[in-house]
Order: sequence, then C-alpha cells, then structure tokens
Amino acid sequence: MHNADGYSNSVIYQVVPAGKNFFHILEVPSGRIKGFRSDHNKACELAKTLEAKLQALCDSLVSSPG
Repeated sequence: MHNADGYSNSVIYQVVPAGKNFFHILEVPSGRIKGFRSDHNKACELAKTLEAKLQALCDSLVSSPG
C-alpha cells in the first residue's frame, strides 16, 4: 500500500539518532536495531534497502504458486 506520494503508509524501518553523527536503523514492529551508520544519508539508504528486500520477499510469497 502506497499513498499518493509513492511512500508506504506504514513504517517498517526508521532511522533514529543514536549519538553525534551516529544513527540506528530501527525495525519498528519488533523494536530491534537492524543496523547502524555514521552518516544520515547512508542510514536512510540502508533503511530503504532493508524495506525493499522485505517487500520483495513479501511479493514473492504472495505470487508463488501453491
């Protein structure tokens, strides 16, 4: 589900500050930290990559025969 801007209506991964120039990638539903980066842009890239991998996995499960 995406809104008019092309973004998902629910947040799975969130970039949160964890110190000076340090960011955690939080998996919102579980509350677990899934990664970290020392650059905000790279942290956002990682969050998007994790989201895309999860979406691809879900799409393959939904479209698989059986």
